[in-house]
Amino acid sequence: MTTDLRLRPPHHRVDRRAIILWTLHSLLVAVPAVAAPAIAAALVEELAAWLWLGTAALAAPAVAVTLAMPRWRYRVHRWETTVDAVYTSSGWLWQEWRVAPMSRIQTVDTERGPLQRLLGLSTVTVTTASAAGSLRIVGLDRTRAAELARYLTQTTQATPGDAT
Repeated sequence: MTTDLRLRPPHHRVDRRAIILWTLHSLLVAVPAVAAPAIAAALVEELAAWLWLGTAALAAPAVAVTLAMPRWRYRVHRWETTVDAVYTSSGWLWQEWRVAPMSRIQTVDTERGPLQRLLGLSTVTVTTASAAGSLRIVGLDRTRAAELARYLTQTTQATPGDAT
C-alpha cells in the first residue's frame, strides 16, 4: 500500500449541472436582497430616490456574483479517490485542498436537497477523525454519488486503522 498522501489537485470535476445549482442558490439570496429596497422604493415616495440608489448598489454585485461565482466554483471544485485517500478541492474566494486518508474516514453520507433532486445531483460528505471537519463533494450526479459512497464504505471497511 502506498503512503504518498501529498496535497495535489484532484482529478475529477463535479457534474456540470452544479453550475445551475450554484446559480440558483445565489439567486435565492440575491433576488430578495435586491427586491426588498426596490419594493420599498415603489411604496415610499419620500425615500424613493435613496431606495432606488440602494437597489442599484445591491444589484450590481448580486448580478456579478450570480454570473461569475458558479462558473468559478465549477473550475475549482474537484475530487478524487485512491485506495489510500479522498482528495477534494473546493471554494471560490477562499479555496481549500484536502486529503483524507482512508484509515481516518468515519462515515460517508449522501445528501440531496430540493434543488439537487430537481437537477439529479447529490452531495457526498466524508466525515473524518479530524478537527478540520468533513470533506464535502457538492454537485455530483446522483448515480455517481451513490457509487462513490458505496466505494468509500467498502474501502474504509477493508482499510486497517481505527479512524482516530
